[in-house]
Amino acid sequence: MNTQEFNQFLKEISIAPLAVIDTTIPLDKYLPIDISEKNTDLQNFDVSSSNEWEKYIHLYLKKNNKEVAFGGYLEKRNLYDRSTYFKNLSENEKRNIHLGIDLWCDKNTKVLAVLDGEIHSFNFNENYGDYGPTIILKHIINEETFYSLYGHLSLKSIENIKIGDSILQGNIIGLLGDNSVNGDYAPHLHFQIIRNIEQNFGDYPGVSSKENIAFYKNNCPDPNLLLKI
Repeated sequence: MNTQEFNQFLKEISIAPLAVIDTTIPLDKYLPIDISEKNTDLQNFDVSSSNEWEKYIHLYLKKNNKEVAFGGYLEKRNLYDRSTYFKNLSENEKRNIHLGIDLWCDKNTKVLAVLDGEIHSFNFNENYGDYGPTIILKHIINEETFYSLYGHLSLKSIENIKIGDSILQGNIIGLLGDNSVNGDYAPHLHFQIIRNIEQNFGDYPGVSSKENIAFYKNNCPDPNLLLKI
């Protein structure tokens, strides 16, 4: 399939929205959030502090009487400037374009498999600003293979699982971690779709440089084609 065909394929897998976090939180409690360089609110606190981020997200949700803030696909963010993990030798190649959807909510929120599949891999990605505990699922639908990535989980989420474990859509695959394990972020799920995972294991780039964005945009389509938030 070409990119357009694959995107249509994802869109048509389900007419209804597909959940990746606790379904007791209704969709009317979700609220879009912009944490790109365009959001001037981010100039008013230390964006390198996960505690400050958590306060900001909490107040944003409380003010709007919501429980989940979501967004970020292909969003250009200054947030990653705090970590050398996102900087290549050339300043022009720093990675700051987000490739998944983030769902910001409380720690220990249940994380669900978006579709039937199996555990492809998992890992504790410990770099500052990285995913922390991460699970990748492999899906085969209508002979089409692709992957879903769930980042910023709790350590317990990867303790008693093994590669090849069968997973059903809606199964609880983990819980959201806190800033002590999740890369030093406010609690949130990074959810990403990957077409060709190549040799990656328990990890896959979730942020791209502008030089590589054409490749990653094709290989990591908009997760909202499934979520339909």
